[in-house]
Amino acid sequence: MAAAVVERITEVPLRSSGPPEPRKPSEFKAQTDRVEKLAARLERANDPETRATALELVQSVIELHGAALQALIDRCIATPEGERILNEALQDDLVSSMFLLHNLHPDDLEIRVLRGIESVRPYLQSHGGDCELAGVDNGIVRLRLHGSCGSCPSSSLTLKNAVEDALFQVAPDIKEIIAENAAAEHTASPNLVTIK
Repeated sequence: MAAAVVERITEVPLRSSGPPEPRKPSEFKAQTDRVEKLAARLERANDPETRATALELVQSVIELHGAALQALIDRCIATPEGERILNEALQDDLVSSMFLLHNLHPDDLEIRVLRGIESVRPYLQSHGGDCELAGVDNGIVRLRLHGSCGSCPSSSLTLKNAVEDALFQVAPDIKEIIAENAAAEHTASPNLVTIK
């Protein structure tokens, strides 16, 4: 089997040394959907021994990839140029997601959430609103909405379409996003919007 894998790898044409072609966001989604479907098929396998062996194989491959990524990170951070290249590579959502999968991402959840808020802030401000991070605890992100964005009836739609997308893009490991209207903080029952 290993020989077959090596043979398939050598059949892959080498890329040119030019800049990488941009990936479509739907491409990564399609790949992750396929992985999830295959994993579900493994879980439903009738033979427990086959299922256990297949799951152990998957776990071993993940551990192997994690070790290789850690070695790559170690080499990159050994020089300023390598560190620059690593930081540049982390701007790619696929690279960032792969580092998260292996618990190797250098930025913690709060830093990545703040980056996501900054990326969506111009859109929110163009609609008369804004958003700030109220806190992060065990994967649960609390946001505070300001201005029109927080008080208009479509605030939950604005959150769902703008903030949620921006945050999950940079931090797919978020468990839940809870947003409250900053204007409602002074009332007894704040207007909470939960995004799952």
